[in-house]
Amino acid sequence: MRIDSIFADLKKSGGKALMPFIAAGDPDLALTAGLMRAFHESGCQLCELGFPYSDPIADGPTIQAAFTRSLAGGVTAERIFDQLRGETPQLPTVAMLSFAIVHRIGIDTFVGRLADAGMDGLIVPDLPAEESEALCACCDRQRISHIQLITPTTRTDRIKRIVNATSGFIYYVSVAGVTGQRQDLPVEIADNLAALREVTDLPICVGFGISEPSQVRQLAPHCDGVIVGSAIVRRIESGLQAGKSQIEIANDVKTFCGELRVALS
Repeated sequence: MRIDSIFADLKKSGGKALMPFIAAGDPDLALTAGLMRAFHESGCQLCELGFPYSDPIADGPTIQAAFTRSLAGGVTAERIFDQLRGETPQLPTVAMLSFAIVHRIGIDTFVGRLADAGMDGLIVPDLPAEESEALCACCDRQRISHIQLITPTTRTDRIKRIVNATSGFIYYVSVAGVTGQRQDLPVEIADNLAALREVTDLPICVGFGISEPSQVRQLAPHCDGVIVGSAIVRRIESGLQAGKSQIEIANDVKTFCGELRVALS
């Protein structure tokens, strides 16, 4: 699987993964496609693509607003799949979405469409590991990584259960709460990541609250990759409000991702 290959190559070279997040269709799928090309050109290793949903899961106001713009433009899971089939992602791409979307379409059908669209992984934050057996099995059959979240408040007895239901990488949530830019990361994050390393050999990527190159530089020695969402989505929103063209917005995001890449390496 492409995600496994990416992390295997990075381990050999001593590199780290940068994974930007965007809301699919914010404000339309043409910009989404342009941004995904920009991520590849700026040296990112993976991309996380949020499927818009009306009820926030762990999304702060920035990503909630992006999903609202996507939904207002008529973006659906089917339209996202159609877009990806028309232009296969250059980077390994992970879908992030509510289980309500998967359930409505059907587990087998949904995961099959992910694979057919050239996607590589799936994150379903509102599906507990204890209830994910059917989805995990389907992902295994389709060679889709099923990525699960561990937070600072996850109990020790649940961590091993979550790890056993995970493939691709562990998504470590840096802070308790919702997504969004933060000035400072928790002081205990290095210790938490070290403790997590004791129970899994899976790569560990850190997300939530990471918005500045200095934070990426701080995290790099302790994880295998970082996920940056709200800081990128806010740049998209600012560009739209300023009346910038899609090419200008994509170039702004590309420049920012380049700065994050330098900090990560």
